[in-house]
Amino acid sequence: MTQEKPKLGWITAGLLLGLVLASLDQSIISTAMPTIVKELDGLSLYSWVFTIYMLASTTTMPIYGKLADLFGRRNMYLVSLALFLAGSVLCGLAESMTQLVIYRAVQGLGAGALMPIAFTIIGDQFPLELRGKFMGLFSAVFALASIIGPMLGGLIAEHVHWGWIFFINLPLGLPAFFIMAFALKERKVEQKRYIDWYGAITFSAGIVCLLLALVLAGDSGSSAGHFTWSSPPIIGLFAAGIALVALFLWIETKVKEPLIPLHLFRNRTIAVSNIIGFFMSAGMFGAIVYIPLFVQGVVGVSPAIAGYILTPMMLAVVVSTTIGGRMMNKVTYRAILIPSLSLMAVGFMLFSQMTVETTKLEIIFYMIITGLGMGVVYPTIGTAAQNAVDFSNRGVATSSSQFFRSIGGTVGVSVLGSLLMQRMSTQIESLSSQMASLPADQLHKLTDPQVLLDAGTRASLPVDIVEGLQQAFSSSLDSVFLLGLLFVCVSLAASVLMGNARLLASAPTKSKASAQDTVTKS
Repeated sequence: MTQEKPKLGWITAGLLLGLVLASLDQSIISTAMPTIVKELDGLSLYSWVFTIYMLASTTTMPIYGKLADLFGRRNMYLVSLALFLAGSVLCGLAESMTQLVIYRAVQGLGAGALMPIAFTIIGDQFPLELRGKFMGLFSAVFALASIIGPMLGGLIAEHVHWGWIFFINLPLGLPAFFIMAFALKERKVEQKRYIDWYGAITFSAGIVCLLLALVLAGDSGSSAGHFTWSSPPIIGLFAAGIALVALFLWIETKVKEPLIPLHLFRNRTIAVSNIIGFFMSAGMFGAIVYIPLFVQGVVGVSPAIAGYILTPMMLAVVVSTTIGGRMMNKVTYRAILIPSLSLMAVGFMLFSQMTVETTKLEIIFYMIITGLGMGVVYPTIGTAAQNAVDFSNRGVATSSSQFFRSIGGTVGVSVLGSLLMQRMSTQIESLSSQMASLPADQLHKLTDPQVLLDAGTRASLPVDIVEGLQQAFSSSLDSVFLLGLLFVCVSLAASVLMGNARLLASAPTKSKASAQDTVTKS
């Protein structure tokens, strides 16, 4: 299975282009969306441009993983890349927000395979002694592209037509497509190509219901299309999602070739990796989503600066990812995860102590600490999951790892956002005596943290009320970071259970993988 060096170099180049593509697409659109909404006149559909992409990409991850095991990584990677590029062209040509939402769904259907299958290909093509190093390299490139994305999106929206934030995918994606088509050769695996359609349908429907419940719930009811956690639509979506997932699990125990082989989760390495990925993502998004909110609403920096405030964290991620990838073939996964997640926990503890007196320099220091901790976690648990199974199950193992991270991030944003609104509402009530003189309509607006992000609104309020709101906002965000810290600590506790699994063990054969499903030496 070892490739000639020139061909391995071409495969690396093709996969890196694909990963840059996936990373840019997640971040480039955010800074361009105000311009898009202004031109297409569809503010009511603003959130759906992001939501539909997330629904499509997250739901299809495990399905693509199984299809890659059945029909080959190369074939499914090329299909998904072609679908992603077709969706990108359609998005750039959209003439209404409704069209843009539909085309983003097409793009998301392709995006669901880009990262999982790319990392599966790394596991197939790169020798064990190089796998950790290249996992680190790919994760570092992904993080760098995430930094560049918002800046590039803003420049394109300001100086060129916004459609080019999607068309720019073509000069990256087309070379990646042809490189992978001609450079990647796979060994043939003789097995029956049975597709678990009932499992795919029930799984997709169940996950869509659960994700919709998460993205639509938690709002106070002030936003059109959003509901409280106890509202009938949200309860109905959760109930339907749980019932469909339960049906899916039952189907998986009956079919000959399950979409997601449940026996894989008896493997300690895979089970623990997915637990770490889920909770780490739930906590991590607390930092990524709410740090810019803190510096803009509490510290008072401009939106332009707030947009780049995460750069120190992402640069720290690049550093730790690169170093951690080189360590992966020297020590156990646990030896990497425990100090990394401990460092991340320290960073979240520092975040939870921030106040209105916290300086920008202190926040940057906290972000560097957190970034150094979080950078190596994803490549480590991804490598651990794919290295714990035989070749025929590597695709589904890798994609399930990506899937649990994505679901964890969605849960984290929803739960932490709901906590923020609840805590902010409570804090606002304590300021009622100071606000008694304000008009009723203005008083109602103050229950929304967004008020602190609007320079005009802040300027129109008395100084003591602004200071009180900043204190309330800071205290509310402290609670958010503390809950994020709890999520990280769950990941840290789970990492202790990883045992002595490490990269430099012989890649398991099917028989060895089955024997090790239940027992892993600790």
